[in-house]
Amino acid sequence: MSYMGPRAFSHDQSADAEAEYDRLRDLARQEAAKRNSCFQRSQEAYSNGDGARAKELSEQGKAHGRKMDEYNKQASEFIFRENNAEGRVPADTIDLHGQFVEEAEEILEQRIKYAKAHGQTHLHVIVGKGNHSANHVQKIKPRVEQVCRELGLQYATEENAGRIYVNLTGGPAEMPPSTGHVQGHGQGYGHGQQPHQQYPSQQPHHQQQGGQQQDEIEQVVNAILPRVLRKLEKACCTIM
Repeated sequence: MSYMGPRAFSHDQSADAEAEYDRLRDLARQEAAKRNSCFQRSQEAYSNGDGARAKELSEQGKAHGRKMDEYNKQASEFIFRENNAEGRVPADTIDLHGQFVEEAEEILEQRIKYAKAHGQTHLHVIVGKGNHSANHVQKIKPRVEQVCRELGLQYATEENAGRIYVNLTGGPAEMPPSTGHVQGHGQGYGHGQQPHQQYPSQQPHHQQQGGQQQDEIEQVVNAILPRVLRKLEKACCTIM
């Protein structure tokens, strides 16, 4: 699993908030290590003919796995709310900093569904430039592009390479200008810019403000968690 750390926040944030996010991810990693150790010892016990001990260790491993999922869930919720709180991003923008790739995929799918249902014509997705990832390789951007292709949506890397513009209408035209300032990211588009594809110059029919934007955050978080945890469990079994 990969996320955009070690700095998960896309804006100036208090040390306490950063520490809380790191604490939750660290606890999840500790539980993952305990889970893997239990499973390994369970296999060894089974190979040695001790079925009862193998079963006991397997159950312990599953318990650690559930704790890992819970800590990752808490971290994902925490960073999503912090980075997408009212006033930090415009209503047509979603910030995926700090998410595991699997988490980012589910969040984006739900956000796109929400945007379409509320008449929005486009979405700016903050994916980061990979500056803090291993070998400075962007992890989330390729998955965002994959989601767009699977949903039949056109997309383009913005002038700020850490942002992707997603067209929700399906009609080719010019990309619209940025609708507002995003803390920690560039804004607008340079003259003569050539995106991968071009999109309609339209503003969202429905601009969410104030409490409405907070409601949107809550809806996305509540909708994604069960499927995120299922994907994380599968990913952990193959990667960790």
